[in-house]
Amino acid sequence: MPHFQLPTLFFKGFTREMEVESQEHSNNIWEGYVDWKKKPAIKGKHGGMLAASFVLVVEVMENLAYLANASNLVLYLTQFMHFSPSKAANHVTDFMGTAFLLALLGGFLSDAFFTTYQIYLMSALVEFLGLVILTIQARSSSLKPPKCSPQGATVPCEQVHGAKAAVLFLGLYLVALGVGGIKGSLPSHGAEQFDENTAKGRKQRSTFFNYFVFCLAFGALIAVTFVIWIEDNKGWEWGFGISTLTIWLSIPVFLAGSKFYRNKIPSGSPLTTIFKVLIGAMLNNYIARSPSNAIVSMSLSPNDTEPRQQTVTKEPEEIETPSTSLKFLNQAAVNKPAYDFLRCSVQQVEDVKIVLLVLPIFACTIMLNCCLAQLSTFSVHQASTMDTKIGSLKVPAASLPVFPVVFIMLLAPIYDHIIIPFARKATKSEMGVSHLQRIGIGLLLSIMAMAVAALVEIKRKRMATRAGLDQHEPLPITFLWIAFQYLFLGSADLFTLAGLMEFFFSEAPANMKSLATSLSFASLAMGYYLSTVIVSVVNSATGGSGHPGWLSGGNLNHYHLERFYWLMCILSALNFLHYLFWAHRYRYQSRGARS
Repeated sequence: MPHFQLPTLFFKGFTREMEVESQEHSNNIWEGYVDWKKKPAIKGKHGGMLAASFVLVVEVMENLAYLANASNLVLYLTQFMHFSPSKAANHVTDFMGTAFLLALLGGFLSDAFFTTYQIYLMSALVEFLGLVILTIQARSSSLKPPKCSPQGATVPCEQVHGAKAAVLFLGLYLVALGVGGIKGSLPSHGAEQFDENTAKGRKQRSTFFNYFVFCLAFGALIAVTFVIWIEDNKGWEWGFGISTLTIWLSIPVFLAGSKFYRNKIPSGSPLTTIFKVLIGAMLNNYIARSPSNAIVSMSLSPNDTEPRQQTVTKEPEEIETPSTSLKFLNQAAVNKPAYDFLRCSVQQVEDVKIVLLVLPIFACTIMLNCCLAQLSTFSVHQASTMDTKIGSLKVPAASLPVFPVVFIMLLAPIYDHIIIPFARKATKSEMGVSHLQRIGIGLLLSIMAMAVAALVEIKRKRMATRAGLDQHEPLPITFLWIAFQYLFLGSADLFTLAGLMEFFFSEAPANMKSLATSLSFASLAMGYYLSTVIVSVVNSATGGSGHPGWLSGGNLNHYHLERFYWLMCILSALNFLHYLFWAHRYRYQSRGARS
């Protein structure tokens, strides 16, 4: 008998050692993540601040390439493509709005079918292709309308049309598609490098979002100074060429971090889950149910088990019973749904609830971005009528965006290294300042920005009245007064954009993080579109009966811009009250926010 026990004992001991080694190997792997070779990501080797630092450098280059042209595009369209100022402004608004809206597409693809790593590379190549087309067109006179005399004395101006217009818009909207993909994937790719299950990882992620906005501003600073000067003095082909080279160089910089990245495995279309839950809840509410048709007490339905095992993703803690918020959705998780293909788990229902609960917060930030759009247009016009000299240096009015950009770059490190540590000690909480508090501070600062803008315009208008409303010479008032509204504007942008990205990323379900984060940029797009609507409505409502609207007249001195700013201030205040209602009702889902 002992003769047969030896191999058995040896086999049991060997099996136990194998199980221990397997457990240790499993503990060293980031579950649900792979490296760039699609092998399991390893703790200590993949992820962390080093990996995220490559993303920050790439963001400087990416935003430089985009804003170098977008911020000055209206001049290119009027001077070289011969669009009227109003048409050029509309095309620029449409271009920028479309680029930011397409961030939703980039976020969706990153969650559903590709990794954020893959989406960035594909999007950068698409943007590069668009910029190549625009560079070639700017360089070649045969691809542009003929030069003309604006007064029509020699050659009448001919607006670009036909094949030349097709080349222009093909290049522009390839750039928009690429920018959208990058905005929808790059912030999430950086945030994915941190372990959200530890306090250290969550704090590092918060720092990453602060410096992401800092890098975004740094890229913008180079764009609105150096590159715009190149475009104005050396030619637009040089401006487009710099953008093309910059986005091309961003690809090897991004690839240099490949061996450090951890890439989240895509888990299928989040929209499928959202629609299935919504449709299932509606149908099940209208169809009579038997007493046995209770809500399922499992986090995964039988239909979901097999595909989830194939992706080897880390599942969240199981939810056995649905929450009491948005109760009508609980009907989607019944034992006997109207149709088998609409069978939903409690986890899926709770995920969709989170998405619906963050949408009011998202909607409240659109008004802030509408204010940003207004100040970036009318403030430039204001400055152009004022004394733009600083000593002997004459500053172009188009360089005014430098003010909010510089304020953001100064405030971001102060906020992260001074304000947040102090707030953490004072509140004895992990976050110090919560996401919703941060967004609320940004909205409050936007109200102050509009009030300051109105007061500055009243002061400027008084000077214009004394000098004569039809005076074309610069008014005896320095344009640095405009810097005050930009101080509040830059601060509002820092608080809201960084807070919004971190809020969406941390609160969103695991399979919807990129899509949710891209809502931050979709809010920008909707702010641009809303600003156009508000200006049109205000002009229509205040004009007529023989007198022009508030935003009409021979020149800016005839406008009632101060009234418009006060209106925006009131609308922003009402929007802030609306935000307080939803923020007070919101209950955090992420660990760090609850602590």
